[in-house]
Formats: sequence, C-alpha cells, structure tokens
Amino acid sequence: MKNIMFIAPPAAGKGTQAELIVEKYHIPHISTGDILRDISKENSEVGHYVSEVLSNGGLVKDDITDQLIEQRLRKEDCKNGYIIDGFPRNIDQAKIYDRILYKLGYDIGYVFLINIGEKELEKRITGRRICENCKAIYNINSESNSPKVNSTCDLCGGKLYQRKDDNLEAFQNRYQVYLEKIGPIIDHYRKKGVLYEIDGNHSISGVFNQIDNIISGDDKS
Repeated sequence: MKNIMFIAPPAAGKGTQAELIVEKYHIPHISTGDILRDISKENSEVGHYVSEVLSNGGLVKDDITDQLIEQRLRKEDCKNGYIIDGFPRNIDQAKIYDRILYKLGYDIGYVFLINIGEKELEKRITGRRICENCKAIYNINSESNSPKVNSTCDLCGGKLYQRKDDNLEAFQNRYQVYLEKIGPIIDHYRKKGVLYEIDGNHSISGVFNQIDNIISGDDKS
C-alpha cells in the first residue's frame, strides 16, 4: 500500500474520504487539522497561539506544523502506508515533506487533488455541525444530511456544535489562502508524476469510487 496525500480546499471532504480509505485499507489517517485542534485546547503558549490562528482562519507557523508531521510519521503504524491531509499547505512545506520522506525512506505515493466549486464549499462549511459525543457530521444546508431534530444527533442523541472556524469569514480567509498557495504545490507534484485529479462535486461514494479505482487499479497492475 502506498502513502496517500489529499490536496483540497476547506470542506471538500478530505476527512470523510480518508475515513473510507482507512476502513478499506487499514492504514492510519494523519490529519494536520485534528492535530492542531487538539493542541489548541492545551493551556500553553503554543496552544493559545494555535487557537487564535484557527479562530481567524489563518495558518499555523510552518516550523510548528513541520515538527508535528515528522514526529507522527516516525511512528510504527506509518511504515506500511498512511493518509495525510491538510499538509503541505505551501511549496516550502512540500519541499520539507520531500526531505522528511527521504530521511524516513518513504515514497510520496498518491497525491489526490479534489476539485470543487467555491459556493458549494461555502454551503458545506457554514452548515457543518458535529456531534459532541460520537463525532457524527451533519450539514444543516443539505436536505439529505441535516439532523432530524435541530441540534440533536440522529445516532446517539448528543448535542451538535459548530466548530469555531466554520463561519463565513474564516472560510473566505482560508479559501483565499488556499488559492494563493496551492498552485505551486500542484505543479510540484504534477512534475513528479504522482498527481491525480478528482471531481469533488459528486456524492461521497462517487468521490470515493474515483479514488479507490486508482488505488485498486494500481495494485492490480
């Protein structure tokens, strides 16, 4: 199994697709966002800094993120493949990631670029709600994915909450930063011959099928 990277704008469904791949291929999912959100809850100088940056839709300093990624990739469960999303966020991080992989003896693997329109992303991110108990995800802007009872999880009855960075202003900031930074990264991986473009406007299963067909097709070749 090769390593897998996702490049996609906020709310494009990276986390959901990663979960589906984990379920089928049993490799760890490394989400930079999750790592940073966990740190943002810490009562420390770094925790307060990360919390403020995330609330404003900004990006955490590269040196902090780079160190966290390398520490995670050194763990035993990554040796047979892993999924990484939310990283790299700029071309400098992409080059640092190349050096980290070289040190660890890992291949880049697959780089999946999920393409999706801005208005659809806006609806997804401002409507996203998460269960405090079971972490199930809903979207109040989607008829097919909204909770049956307002602010209540269908699965466990837990309370639904909105992440503090899931607001329109934060999304617009994050999206503009994404557009500014992503071009060189895409070119970087396209030149290496590892970039695969995915149409993210389909259903969750439709997007997964595109990804899985590439992975399973390569495994059979």
